[in-house]
Amino acid sequence: MKPEVIIADYHDPKHSSHMAYLLDAYAKDPMGGGEALAADITDNLAKALSLLPHAFTVMCYVNNEPAGLVNCFEAYSSFKGKPLVNIHDVIVLKDFCGLGLSQVLLEKVQEIAIQKGCCKLTLEVLEGNQVAQYSYEKFGFEGYELDPAMGKAMFWQKTLDSL
Repeated sequence: MKPEVIIADYHDPKHSSHMAYLLDAYAKDPMGGGEALAADITDNLAKALSLLPHAFTVMCYVNNEPAGLVNCFEAYSSFKGKPLVNIHDVIVLKDFCGLGLSQVLLEKVQEIAIQKGCCKLTLEVLEGNQVAQYSYEKFGFEGYELDPAMGKAMFWQKTLDSL
């Protein structure tokens, strides 16, 4: 079993369908919130991402079946003066866990980031998601702080849906 890793083509109907399938599976998992995505989101995912010039998606197939996905967005590090890649979603379907696919996917993302001249990869992970944390640490990710006296960086959000 050798996984096939590709950069998704947002205009390819097969890739579009597989992206929606994988993201919805992730959303249904407790680590993704435990609820299916609305049909308008899955139906328009690839088209919406195609309109973002700094978005890219890496997908993984095992025996021609969609097995994993990473959605990424390029941003900019003002402190380093270089671009960066933020890893927004990392998905490996349960049937394919334990095959090292997250490492294969992250390796491809890292390769792309290096080609783009990026200074770092960033991501967020839930405190309770020990499996993902182990995978990210294995790949070389770690929490960060600018000054130990100020503590570690935290990820916060403010939803705007109700405004």
